[in-house]
Amino acid sequence: MSEQHRGRDDRRGGRREDHRGAGPRDGRDAKGRERSGSRGAGGPRRGYSASRPSERGRRATPSRQVAFEGLRLVREEDSYANLVLPRLLRSHRVSGRDAAFTTELFYGSLRAQGRCDAILAACVDRPLADVDPALVDILRLGAYQLLDMTVAPHAATSETVALARSEVGAGAASFVNAVLRRVGGRTLPEWIEEVAPDREKDLAGHLAVVHSHPRWVVRAMSDALAGHGRDREEIDELLAAQNAAPAVSLVMRPGLTDLDELIDHGASQGHLSVFAAAWPSGDPGGLELVQQGRVAVQDEGSQLAALALALGADDLVRAEDAHWLDLCAGPGGKTALLGGLTVGHDADLLAVELQEHRTELVERTVAALQEAGCEITTRTADGTTIGAELPGRFSRVLADVPCSGLGALRRRPEARWRRTPADIGHLAGLQRDLLRSALDAAAPGGVVAYVTCSPHLAETRLVVADVLAERDDATQLDARDAVRAGILPAARAEVDLGEGPAVQLWPHVHGTDAMYISLLRLAEAPTVEGPA
Repeated sequence: MSEQHRGRDDRRGGRREDHRGAGPRDGRDAKGRERSGSRGAGGPRRGYSASRPSERGRRATPSRQVAFEGLRLVREEDSYANLVLPRLLRSHRVSGRDAAFTTELFYGSLRAQGRCDAILAACVDRPLADVDPALVDILRLGAYQLLDMTVAPHAATSETVALARSEVGAGAASFVNAVLRRVGGRTLPEWIEEVAPDREKDLAGHLAVVHSHPRWVVRAMSDALAGHGRDREEIDELLAAQNAAPAVSLVMRPGLTDLDELIDHGASQGHLSVFAAAWPSGDPGGLELVQQGRVAVQDEGSQLAALALALGADDLVRAEDAHWLDLCAGPGGKTALLGGLTVGHDADLLAVELQEHRTELVERTVAALQEAGCEITTRTADGTTIGAELPGRFSRVLADVPCSGLGALRRRPEARWRRTPADIGHLAGLQRDLLRSALDAAAPGGVVAYVTCSPHLAETRLVVADVLAERDDATQLDARDAVRAGILPAARAEVDLGEGPAVQLWPHVHGTDAMYISLLRLAEAPTVEGPA
């Protein structure tokens, strides 16, 4: 009988206590690392060994090294996953199939973190919080390979052990080997059955493990489905969609390129936005069109949010249509779409951003459009005060407010583990202030687009309802036709945009981030009649 099969029989035969991870025994410290040096009484302790002499040549593959370094940066420096990975791939010169493997391992381990931790907790004889954080990262990578990827079990285990040995030490490698042998002794469905709460008794807890989301996010998403007019029963589909790797969507800058040019470079037509193109795979950052600022990576939901105002509001604006405002412009993706479409309206665009470094990002994003003649001005300022500084000036205002990012968990899986319910309350106050400022900045008859990349009710419907309740000079418009204006003609009739008046996009319904789009119009100035 092979060692793998023998271990499986032992675990299922009730002798689990003999294989329950590696505890603080045999000289191993509380973090799971083994000390080198003399083990006799009174002998000097010389720290942690990098490897045993016979194993010093064994190193982790570059793909796994990149994935580990990415997890460490996300954990230690609160780095964004989507910014960290491309840089690490370039610095380690990982490309092609190896880059695809690394991408799946890195993002997959982040998405599955909660579920992996529940399984690892059953395989270690102390709380994971007491294990060296670097070792926990390594264990997550190993568990994900064993349970979610098509990596051969022996390769997943041996390569992860090599990673532990090179990064932490030989004792850590033994610890990882012991834990991963336990993890690999069962399939993912078998582990789910053991560690997930009963679905009937604790639905949120069950889904939190199965789909690897925090409990509070599961509840918030379920409430959001119901609050935006959908069925709570869609929660499984929604959470599953948020764990699916999104396709790479490109946006064509208006007037700077067209679909035919992108097709010549390997892209294809997008599935919703009239300005979207689909990139087959990999990082399009090396594409000349991207480097020139004529094309960029942007989710189609984000495109539709900007297009609802820039294209769809043409029949809704009842003010002189000369001045547009992007109230929270950084990093500039939506600004570029708005700015590119000002030309057809003979309008100018003011892009406001609170932080200087994000203003610089906006400036770089719109530089090619400015060179092409678009009148776009950037300004570092507080969006909550613009309404008081420039009251009644703008015919179109985009308030793409800072939010929890719960609508972009496909692209930023780390956000689900960073955010807390307390963040929502803090952000909702800021969102109300920004929407008030946007309405103050709008000209009579002007249209404001309130946009968030979150379906959470406290960031969407409740913000709009509260601000509208404060004033009698603004009304909510039906945003559905405005959103349809930015959708490819062949898809317009088929797209489910809900019951209105706002539009909530969903990953499992539209294949986009969960963008919320609400349009408000300021009352027109009363007509002053002259003497009879």
